[in-house]
Amino acid sequence: MTTVALAAGGTGGHVLPALSVAEALEGRTELVFLGGDRFEATAVPAAGLELVSAPVRGLQRSLTPRNLGIPRSVWRAARIFQDALVRRGAGALLATGGYVAVPAGIAARRLGLPIFLHEQNAHAGLANRFMGRWAEATFTSFPHTEGAVRPKYVGNPIRGAIARLDRAALRPAALARYGLEEGRVTVGVVGGSLGARPINEAMLDAAPLLAGAQVLHVTGRRFEGEVRPRTTGLGVPWTVVGFEDEMEWFFAAVDLVVSRASGMVAELTATGTPSILVPGSFGSKGHQAASGTHLSSEGAAVVVEEE
Repeated sequence: MTTVALAAGGTGGHVLPALSVAEALEGRTELVFLGGDRFEATAVPAAGLELVSAPVRGLQRSLTPRNLGIPRSVWRAARIFQDALVRRGAGALLATGGYVAVPAGIAARRLGLPIFLHEQNAHAGLANRFMGRWAEATFTSFPHTEGAVRPKYVGNPIRGAIARLDRAALRPAALARYGLEEGRVTVGVVGGSLGARPINEAMLDAAPLLAGAQVLHVTGRRFEGEVRPRTTGLGVPWTVVGFEDEMEWFFAAVDLVVSRASGMVAELTATGTPSILVPGSFGSKGHQAASGTHLSSEGAAVVVEEE
């Protein structure tokens, strides 16, 4: 059976689409996942996949001596990944973004393997722009993706449980899962896989405006401890969750979502959930702003700038 290599790293926005592809390929091919030591370090093994890990530092978008060590770390990671591709008899690579995808692409290119990319945002990230010249195609999530080389519009992969979500059927159990009440409007808050302090703070400040509603707040694991104590006494039912790896429950419970304009955009679209999007200013040339603008132009979201 042919082995397909998947490569992604950093955040859920890059890693979760790769895991969704892995779910679709289960039983049809062998899989190996090339990654680093961030979100993928726990998410990939939890999905039952083999993770070959190599540390790669991301490029700092400023003049700093820290960038001088990046070429060495990239070539070292490429050697690790090349050995893994040979050992597993990989026949192709799908990279879905993050800096760790670059050494994976270098390794595949050395071995003459076909390379395919996937871009989640409306503006291609740095890694995908760099590797586009080597790729057979760049699969895109939007009909028009700036910076994508040989683009092919396919959408953003999501888990089957999200694609098949029956909100009405799952909602009673979802509300019970989070200790929420029937009959209230539920505002869902999520700042991406790692959380977003500005969104957390803004929602706590907005509590007086939420009378009659209830909040399901996925804070990010690193922020759970600082948010949870501050939700008592707000006068609004407020459930705090550090991280949710089965987001179908989240979407079944909520009526409106406040989030980053990240990979979450695909799940918002698939589940038909109205949203308020707060694009992060980090990343490649405001890629989240471009993704948010696409939804707002279709009347599916309101975009609010982060101050």
